[in-house]
Amino acid sequence: MVRKVGVFGASGFAGGEVLRLLAAHPQLDAVVATGGSRAGQALAEVHPHLAASYPGVTLGATDAGAADGLDVVFLALPHGVAAGLVPDLLERVGLVVDLGADFRLKDPALYPQWYGWEHPAPELLAEAVHGIPELAGRALVGARLVAAAGCYVTAASLALAPLVRAGAVDPAGVIVDAASGVTGAGRELRETTQFATVDENFTAYGLLTHRHTPEIEQASGASVLFTPHLAPINRGILATCYARAAGPDVDPLAVLEAAYEEAPCVQVGPASPSTKAVLGANQAHLSARVDPRTGWVVALSAIDNLVKGAAGQAIQCANLALGLPETAGLPLVGMWP
Repeated sequence: MVRKVGVFGASGFAGGEVLRLLAAHPQLDAVVATGGSRAGQALAEVHPHLAASYPGVTLGATDAGAADGLDVVFLALPHGVAAGLVPDLLERVGLVVDLGADFRLKDPALYPQWYGWEHPAPELLAEAVHGIPELAGRALVGARLVAAAGCYVTAASLALAPLVRAGAVDPAGVIVDAASGVTGAGRELRETTQFATVDENFTAYGLLTHRHTPEIEQASGASVLFTPHLAPINRGILATCYARAAGPDVDPLAVLEAAYEEAPCVQVGPASPSTKAVLGANQAHLSARVDPRTGWVVALSAIDNLVKGAAGQAIQCANLALGLPETAGLPLVGMWP
């Protein structure tokens, strides 16, 4: 059975990536694409790389009525926009997958603190399934509303959550240093993300206040000091996470290997992960080791922020929610060189 799909916010990097991946999906057919301020433009003008797969498609306006007749809607909208649309969308389609932050946090009181607005539909926060498939388990099966996790959150939580759940590390005082490619900031032009600023530069930002902090804590089960960095690359996240070992015999690599033994989108090994190895793939590469001299565990994770950190993971969640093969339509091999 082929499901009809809409991508709301298709003009951005994440929305365009959803369309790129759906073009190869055997059972999800993208028939609607909306573009906000780009409404009325040809999709090929906004995303030239999609011209062959979506000939003649024009971006429509983003409103709930555009979902009529669809089975699934992916939302790749600015934070705060999806929250107003989702209650109406859930009455029109069977599955909504939000790539933004609007339904990720379970506590509505965290939205004014970290995002600066009151949540308009707090009653849906308990229902929304936080979308990291390897950590969500069977909660995704049959879900109506999925809040696909953020890219930094995915990288850090995949590395940390199994260690916390196994009692291998102290969940207090965990440090997450993570660097992202420029596409993680979205397509909107900003001085901080223009070429002259980013090229040959490496900077930390969001010091002590980055809005992904409570989501990392919710997903990983750890109390986290999170410092993001902007790297002069297009795609990729490398997260380096530090936590105190719970005892002298902790083997963090073995814990990760056991946790992801049957996870097709996570690879664990002794080699230090690299962003280039996961480029274009819905894969996370993980490693970990313990330093007996200091008693610290270091766990590392590399993902493509637009695939496993956004569009690919959203489709992986949709596959599980709909009862499809988990990896349907997803690239599992990175591009090298």
